Amino acid sequence: MVNIGFAGFGEINTPSDIIIRKCSSALDGLKKEGLNIASEIFPVTDDYNEADVKKAVQTLKQAEFDALVICIAGWIPTHAVVKVTEHFRHLTIVLWGLAGWYEDDRLVTTADQAGTSALRKIFYDLGYNFKYIYDISGKSSKTVEVADFCIAASAAVKLRHAKAGMMGYRDMNLYGTLFDGTSLKREIGPEIETFEMLEVEQRYQKITAEAKQNVINDCMKDWKFVKEANSEALNKAAGYYLALKEIIAERGYAAISLKDVDGMKKLLGYPPAPIFMLLSNELKVCTVPENDSLGCITQLMIKYTTGQCAAYLEFYEYFEDRVLAGVPDFIPAEITDGDITVMPAAFGELSQGILNVSKVKEGLLTLCRLFYDNGEYHMHMLTGIGLAPRKWEEAGWTQPAPQLPGLEILLDDVDAFAQNVMSQHYFISYGDNTARIKNLCEILGIEVI
Repeated sequence: MVNIGFAGFGEINTPSDIIIRKCSSALDGLKKEGLNIASEIFPVTDDYNEADVKKAVQTLKQAEFDALVICIAGWIPTHAVVKVTEHFRHLTIVLWGLAGWYEDDRLVTTADQAGTSALRKIFYDLGYNFKYIYDISGKSSKTVEVADFCIAASAAVKLRHAKAGMMGYRDMNLYGTLFDGTSLKREIGPEIETFEMLEVEQRYQKITAEAKQNVINDCMKDWKFVKEANSEALNKAAGYYLALKEIIAERGYAAISLKDVDGMKKLLGYPPAPIFMLLSNELKVCTVPENDSLGCITQLMIKYTTGQCAAYLEFYEYFEDRVLAGVPDFIPAEITDGDITVMPAAFGELSQGILNVSKVKEGLLTLCRLFYDNGEYHMHMLTGIGLAPRKWEEAGWTQPAPQLPGLEILLDDVDAFAQNVMSQHYFISYGDNTARIKNLCEILGIEVI
């Protein structure tokens, strides 16, 4: 749910029916884009006694919302707008100028862009976090652009109070998974909380056989097993899922990562792929292995702007025109093409686990990675076309080796990507979502490369 406030302005001498008609049309368009209008008022004029301004402030203050749309439907002196917006300067604001219309062979205008051009510099000088968007007469309204920025503003609010859970820290002693908690809280907002694998194990020991069987019966019933998995592997998946489910519910985690190689695999002897599958598919939390701290935050940024799960992929090979990206463990059901296909498998000296070998959906992708560099956060983002991969395998799996989930992703310039790659983990969403994610980065002051 994206909640916004909406205030429509027009000068006192402009016929009010025109301002009302234009603002009503703009508001209806935002509703059609799925935005929830928490508070609305129009027309707000520059009447001498400032009755409209006072009413606007009073009306808007009666509701909570994540962004304020200042809709300029005609010329309006700046003071009338600023006396409203100063009460909401802590919010992200959209300065939206409407446009004139044609009657027969002539353009009729209420001087909307006279109003916005007078305001844009003032908003900037006042230090507002805002986006300036203007319509063009005779062209489609910029409703989608306005809605997208409101969605990004709502995402920024959600991030400010979001929490990610991290079982353990710095799997495999990787440098790229480290994070600075204070700067993350200051610049973006989320909290990454760590908890111990011992707590998970203690909770796991209290899970009943009946509870585990219910998960197997209810949550795994649609999984297609290439060959039968042993009961121990199934019960461990269900039990550890339920233990983590308790922690997530108690602490309100929107994303989670586990110490994978040096944790679940090394100390408990159990690859956590099916646990991640259950967490993603059943609880709809963002999931990534190996204590990927900023990976979790990247996922939340994508999820809050696109509504998608932001699955992770890692890179195996570079080619001249594409990269091979796959995963050695799991993919969420949301990006699965066809059946959720799994098989018992072992890698190296590990005991039997349940490996996801599903196909990944093809199509236009947006790839993202948040990273920290010299005291600042940046987002590496690009688009590519995901295609079904050639037959391939990762050395080390019990033969016959499984075909791991993956895509060959066509890129415009593989070398340019490779020279800027920021991690082995990148996060995908389907479609071109660069505009929405750029909006969020703009609001947060994050440079996009």
